[in-house]
Amino acid sequence: MDIEELFHHLEDFERPYVSRQRNPFLVLIGGILSTRTKDEVTEKALKRLIEHAPDLKKLNEFPVEKIEELIYPVGFYHTKAKKLKMLTKTLLEKYKGKIPQKLDQLLSLPGVGRKVATLVLSAAFDKDEICVDTHVHRISNRLGLVKTKNVLETERELKKVIPQKHWKEINSCFVTLGKRFCHPKRPMCTYCPLKNTCHYRRRAASSAK
Repeated sequence: MDIEELFHHLEDFERPYVSRQRNPFLVLIGGILSTRTKDEVTEKALKRLIEHAPDLKKLNEFPVEKIEELIYPVGFYHTKAKKLKMLTKTLLEKYKGKIPQKLDQLLSLPGVGRKVATLVLSAAFDKDEICVDTHVHRISNRLGLVKTKNVLETERELKKVIPQKHWKEINSCFVTLGKRFCHPKRPMCTYCPLKNTCHYRRRAASSAK
């Protein structure tokens, strides 16, 4: 597959709300809220939360119950509210209210997994990282870019085949592609801009003959 052609087809896609943010606090909180939650639900919840708690200090003042109220109905909002409370306390005490810019430090924070950590590094700090979620893992395999079993393998293998200049774009492009066309079940291959170069599409067409 021609990588430059791939990104050319996707360059006009609107990016997910959290990925468009550049404030590290917003990206971090939004990334946590977005896990197993639709983008439109995440956007509303993040805006509502930030309206009441625009910074770490203010968020830290809220009890868990108030955070739950503000982020509902994101997925697992009870757990996420507790993690956000722990996160703000850790950031204020250990990092003086600053969002760390190192992967290992981000991964040590409550509620922060590799997906959120790499999203913060790439979106907020403009670092060359690939944020791999279920969309990126599924679509990378369907396109034939990689042949992997989990997101960690996908991240590692994508770094071998995708030029570094495109690493930061992959998540936002593939998330939008996944929402519009490349659904987990019943993908809309006929309308997909990558249908002519997609391994999954060619295989499906071949088996239908």
